[in-house]
Amino acid sequence: MSSDRRTLLADSAIDVLADEGIRGLTHRAVDRRAAMPPGTTSAYFRTRAALLTALVTRLVRLDQAELQTMPGELPALRTAEDLVNGMALLTHERLTGEGRRRSLARYACTIESVRDPELREILVPRENAGREAVRLFLAAHGVEDVENRTHTLLTCVDGLVFDGLVSGGEVPREALEGLVAAALR
Repeated sequence: MSSDRRTLLADSAIDVLADEGIRGLTHRAVDRRAAMPPGTTSAYFRTRAALLTALVTRLVRLDQAELQTMPGELPALRTAEDLVNGMALLTHERLTGEGRRRSLARYACTIESVRDPELREILVPRENAGREAVRLFLAAHGVEDVENRTHTLLTCVDGLVFDGLVSGGEVPREALEGLVAAALR
């Protein structure tokens, strides 16, 4: 039950952060969101730092789970169009529904991690099936310096997601096509 409650509190913290921003993330706000008695969150996560660590850890786990399953939802990445389609699916997921909420929380935590090395370490991009699919695609197309190109491509896509969150828009397919074309040069 303890780990279930910790997960519920971390998920509730993600929701609070997505809805209210970093200033709204308090133990009391998480208690309310989780429909728990006052003091529950602070009993599990004594400090704000502990709460943020739990939130970021949960956020990374959710993101990793999504990225591990996503390639199974796509056909094999053989063409540039296949890769663009996969990135379009990912960016759409990151800008709508639960993905949007997690993206808002992730960017808030990313800014917070500038001052918190522990958070930064948790948020460092991890290996996942999505990243590996991009790496393999670029290698199969003879791209030199695959690691750097993969990192650059995915960082640019992340920037487009950030822009979509801020502007309330979608990631233009043409932008994804341009990024893939540049990565293949």
